[in-house]
Amino acid sequence: MRDGETTRPETLFEAPLLAEQERMVEAILFASATPVTVGELHARLPHGCDAPAALEQLAKRYDGRGVRVARVGDAWAIRTAADLAFLMTRETVETRKLSRAAVETLAIVAYHQPVTRAEIEEIRGVSVSKGTVEQLMELDWIRLGQRRNTPGRPVTFVVTRGFLDHFGLSSPRDLPGLKELRGAGLLDSSPRPDDVPDTEEDATDDMFERSPPEQEG
Repeated sequence: MRDGETTRPETLFEAPLLAEQERMVEAILFASATPVTVGELHARLPHGCDAPAALEQLAKRYDGRGVRVARVGDAWAIRTAADLAFLMTRETVETRKLSRAAVETLAIVAYHQPVTRAEIEEIRGVSVSKGTVEQLMELDWIRLGQRRNTPGRPVTFVVTRGFLDHFGLSSPRDLPGLKELRGAGLLDSSPRPDDVPDTEEDATDDMFERSPPEQEG
């Protein structure tokens, strides 16, 4: 060191021990009403903390317990263990029910995202009303994705983090396959009294024929 020079510390404060970082992450996830991203954790934690490492340790600590640290898209949350979900169920009055058009549209977006309105209509065989799309967006189950690099630059639709969280999925790749849906009796294509007749044969099965691609960021 030359005369007149002084040493400069790397940081003013040392980062907390990993065990303490784990406690901090646990507190943030527990208090948050919505899943929290790693970036959001770093913004709240003291300088020098390693949020991914703290999350990994916290997830291991909760493994096999009544609650778990679950990944929801690109974020994390504390959720009830899947096998104990039956303890949380209770009878409620259903105040809002998705129409068949909304269910089909949601399924197409989930399994084919990113998908344009024209592509949704091609798969369903009928037009998609503005109200159906607005309802799904109000529920925070679908959102606008990137525009296609095609004539007209049409917008695409993708599912949201709220959709993944509601159905207990880490990513769209966790969606059940065609055989699983048929085995669960969820591919009943029989018409309902309140359905508007389609102009073409019901395409419910076709929605699930392809596995979901990666969601565009």
